[in-house]
Amino acid sequence: MATSLRIAQDETADELLSTDPFALLVGMLLDQQFPMERAFAGPAKVKERFGSLDPAKIADAEPEAFADLCSTPPAVHRYGRSMAGRIQAVAAVVRDEYDGDVTAIWTGVGTAEVVKRLKALPGFGDQKARIFAALLGKQLDVRPEGWREAIGPYAEEGARRSVADVTDETSLHEVRDFKKAAKAQAKAAKAKA
Repeated sequence: MATSLRIAQDETADELLSTDPFALLVGMLLDQQFPMERAFAGPAKVKERFGSLDPAKIADAEPEAFADLCSTPPAVHRYGRSMAGRIQAVAAVVRDEYDGDVTAIWTGVGTAEVVKRLKALPGFGDQKARIFAALLGKQLDVRPEGWREAIGPYAEEGARRSVADVTDETSLHEVRDFKKAAKAQAKAAKAKA
């Protein structure tokens, strides 16, 4: 991973996301019900406090102590304790099913398999899996044949709908505006129903 990501809008956090694929996966895990840039800053907090982002070490950590570490202010997420459990669960899958190499989830397989593998991770549903696959394709050039078709609208060129499209502060605000508009539209449609 040589690309410089700008998702967290924090130099230290973005450097970690750019150089540690497990940090990027954890950031995506944390990106729910929490501001996107703060979610993607979470892995840097975990590394600073825990001393490592090695999936095996995280998976093996004592759960209560790890939950304390994740929920200590400033917490890695608004639901720091429950997210600590999810981080450990994802780390265990990476340790046990991918020999500790998170990139094995998306290396050497087609996009449909990448999405399937991501969806199998704790805390990843279809949408989150497709967004992460779009992030891999758009910003890290992980583009198996047919990747745009397999991912759908998140892979659209020039879109501003997800973290896959965040490359600077301006695009972060554009994505945030898109999400607000989509929520308002969904709420209005629900009110009409």
